[in-house]
Amino acid sequence: MKLSQFKFKLPEEQIALYPHSIWHEFKNEQGENETFRITRRDECRLMVLHRKSQTIDMYKRDENGNPIEGEFLDFRNVLDYFDEGDTFIFNDTKVFPARLYGTKEKTDAQIEVFLLRELNEEMRLWDVLVEPARKIRIGNKLFFDESGSMVAEVIDNTTSRGRTLRFLYDCPHDEFKRELFALGEAPLPRYIVDARKDHHATEDDMEDFQCIFAKNEGAVTAPATGLHFSRELMKRMEIRGINFAYITLHCGLGNFHDIEVEDLTKHKMDSEQMFISKETCDIVNATKQAGHHICAVGTSVVKATETAVGTDGMLKQYEGWTNKFIFPPYEFGLADTMIANFYHPYSTLLMETAAFGGYDLVMEAYDLAVKNGYQFGCYGDALLIVND
Repeated sequence: MKLSQFKFKLPEEQIALYPHSIWHEFKNEQGENETFRITRRDECRLMVLHRKSQTIDMYKRDENGNPIEGEFLDFRNVLDYFDEGDTFIFNDTKVFPARLYGTKEKTDAQIEVFLLRELNEEMRLWDVLVEPARKIRIGNKLFFDESGSMVAEVIDNTTSRGRTLRFLYDCPHDEFKRELFALGEAPLPRYIVDARKDHHATEDDMEDFQCIFAKNEGAVTAPATGLHFSRELMKRMEIRGINFAYITLHCGLGNFHDIEVEDLTKHKMDSEQMFISKETCDIVNATKQAGHHICAVGTSVVKATETAVGTDGMLKQYEGWTNKFIFPPYEFGLADTMIANFYHPYSTLLMETAAFGGYDLVMEAYDLAVKNGYQFGCYGDALLIVND
């Protein structure tokens, strides 16, 4: 397929800058109006694509099964499409506060440092991105706190924006990581950071940009579809008899990179580290053998499971890396249902969704989403693809 086939016009006001929330207004002690936000993870809109019948549901239904115009499905309605014995696969990667701000020695220029991954614990080496990159060269030192105790030296250039930093901080590794992360903030996507009036993330952002089941640290962006699940919803799923299985794929920035080729077969994805345990394989494979539904929660789960599924259609244990790029046409080997967000034009995440749901049906859904005011992006609304 061609890159240009994934073009559509996305109005700026339909790019979600916060998770689905309720805003309350109150008067402060000075009598001025102020607002505060309460996050409602599971109350975003839900659109449902029926892959075999080629139909799309947007609205709730009355007692006679007729759509109620204007009453959109919300994410809690996802339960209506699953039964006891079905299994949801989640990505339990945990986002760390990867965006830091330092000052360059001598010039005091402010430099944004985005931590990608730790290369060597003993030597405190990190793979990072810097901005503005033209100001940062090998040998430069960056200071990250007023006391001057957290200092890093640039020891290598890796890409135009990429650098290798060595942190000059002499203490046990756990203490170093704790102090380093205390200086960081939530690694919100650049399109969110740039669009907000206050360009710095808050403590609330760190909580909002983390799945409630996050466990294994290593991601620099959230597996966004998992953000819709609340503790209340997962408890209802558990009561219904739905199984939970977890994979770990440490989501990187590759999904936000621009694709620079029209022929998608020539695009190369960044590698991401992933782990699939025997316990997860046992749960998923038993579900499949029993003829129940397997739902992949998000594109990262689909990427991981398609990397590790065997020719027999069973999930295999895996520990390693994947740079799998899924776009139409593609024959899937494991999950029969998928939940995704609504993604930006030209996004690799949109391409993977179109491969799962079928290009024509997914693009029709995107057209409906734009026309009906759905929200897009990491904090956007959700799309359920079922195989009926």
